[in-house]
Amino acid sequence: MGQMKLESKVLTVLKDKIQSINTSEGAIYLVGPVRLPVNLYGETVEFKWYSWLNCEEVTDDYQKIIDNLSSKNLADYQQSSVLVYGDFENSEDALIRMHSICHTGDIFGSKRCDCGFQLKESMRKIKEHGAGALFYLANHEGRGIGLFSKAMAYVLQENGFDTVEANEGLGFVNDSRNYDDAILVLKRLRSKPVTLITNNPLKLEAMKNAGLTLTGRIPLWGDVSEYNERYLQTKVVKSGHIQEERNCSND
Repeated sequence: MGQMKLESKVLTVLKDKIQSINTSEGAIYLVGPVRLPVNLYGETVEFKWYSWLNCEEVTDDYQKIIDNLSSKNLADYQQSSVLVYGDFENSEDALIRMHSICHTGDIFGSKRCDCGFQLKESMRKIKEHGAGALFYLANHEGRGIGLFSKAMAYVLQENGFDTVEANEGLGFVNDSRNYDDAILVLKRLRSKPVTLITNNPLKLEAMKNAGLTLTGRIPLWGDVSEYNERYLQTKVVKSGHIQEERNCSND
């Protein structure tokens, strides 16, 4: 098959699965939905998966975007995505979770945090609710400091620093996460109000400042252990996370 013919066939398949969202610095290109069957607590649950890419170039010619993929070394940079369940666009009531990537917790199952638990538990809540979306935010590792810096922060934590002290000791603010792109994608996928799964008041503030209507908040507790008890308590005491009953929370 000739190169031009192959490119034409590729664009024919992809063009209806790509959409652009203008931003102040260019555009977000959103691809999906893709059928994604997920093993969730032993049950196969089918989600719809999207991923997005930030670009300075703004164009409706998606062949240009496709042509540049192989030269951008995108595998060196993680892109964010969103798992959608049910009729997310039209359902009167939908849950959302803004979940920050946690390489150690989500992938390796680390007990230093409860991120892996929160990831699966959010997916379970969304599935049981019937409609919702989990935003998986790739540039939020370590509350925005990145994986390498997070490893150094862990070394500091093993030598008496708490989470906030470790981040600040490395020259970062306590929490540098930004939700602007995720909110733009959310607005493209749904215009109706949402209920946010979180313990973090900064996430609530970001949603409200963006003009989103929230119908409520669902706390996310669990997986507290000897390994993460101080970490969770620091979130409550120093980061203002909402503590209810006698539990600690992580977000």
